[in-house]
Amino acid sequence: MKIVILDAHTVNPGDLSWHQLESLGELKVYARTNPDEVVERCTGAEAVLTNKVVLDADILNQLPRLEYIGVLATGYNVVDLEAATRQSIVVTNIPAYSTQSVAQMVWAHILNIVNRVDYYARANRDGRWSKNADFCYFDFPHTELAGKTIGIIGLGNIGMAVAHIALAFGMKVVAYTSKSSLPDGIRSVSIDSVFSQSNIVSLHCPLTADTLHLVDERRLSLMQHDAILINTGRGPLVDDIALIHALNEGRLAAYGADVLTKEPAETDNPLIHATNAFFTPHIAWATTEARQRLVNICAANLRAFIEGKPLNQVK
Repeated sequence: MKIVILDAHTVNPGDLSWHQLESLGELKVYARTNPDEVVERCTGAEAVLTNKVVLDADILNQLPRLEYIGVLATGYNVVDLEAATRQSIVVTNIPAYSTQSVAQMVWAHILNIVNRVDYYARANRDGRWSKNADFCYFDFPHTELAGKTIGIIGLGNIGMAVAHIALAFGMKVVAYTSKSSLPDGIRSVSIDSVFSQSNIVSLHCPLTADTLHLVDERRLSLMQHDAILINTGRGPLVDDIALIHALNEGRLAAYGADVLTKEPAETDNPLIHATNAFFTPHIAWATTEARQRLVNICAANLRAFIEGKPLNQVK
């Protein structure tokens, strides 16, 4: 079997091994692939693995030997599933590999905002503490999380992990979820109530036509002026323009995010420079442990397909 990985670098920039896939066939690994290189690189392959490289109907029509597409992520919107079905191509994804890593990043953002760890570390490198007359100093009010309310939009694996950490901090947890049964300490409320009741709102829902700009001007207006919004889901869940205005006008205390509407970030993106906007470059999923887990599941998916018993099949 000829196996092609189209964009391997983000998953494995060199610190992991592809030996599990090498044992399954003839493996060709490309760090990155431009749209005009996809067909040439995939020609003759029975299995193609992609993270963010798009495989649309036009491309799939030019790959008659293709039998299997393994998406190196949980989301599989980069593949035209209808076209894959017409050509009897099995498509799999990799669910739940980064749950703990993303939940950890959510709390890294929250703690950075409420305790300003990075701000003080940078200030102290510049001698701020050394020049201070007192044994301590603080320029921002610190916030204790115990007793505060966190609202979670979407209680899947990651949302639930975030909720359990919040409970450990002594927080109240409300959620907008389709689940009818919830663990003790988590209360189901309407989506608008999440925004109006919460000191912190964290987004953990998929990006669909219904959730595009879920956080718009109206929902931002429901939030308390000292509230914090966290987004480790997808950039377009939030209306960027409405968010910029809310931050710059002091109607929202802070925004912590690992995602943007357009990635990588454009240098002139005004959201990057908005007041109290804190960004990480889409790395919540990318701990060494999560990436190794992804590689392991990827190999298991392909092995199961070869054995005629596909795992994690989305189409």
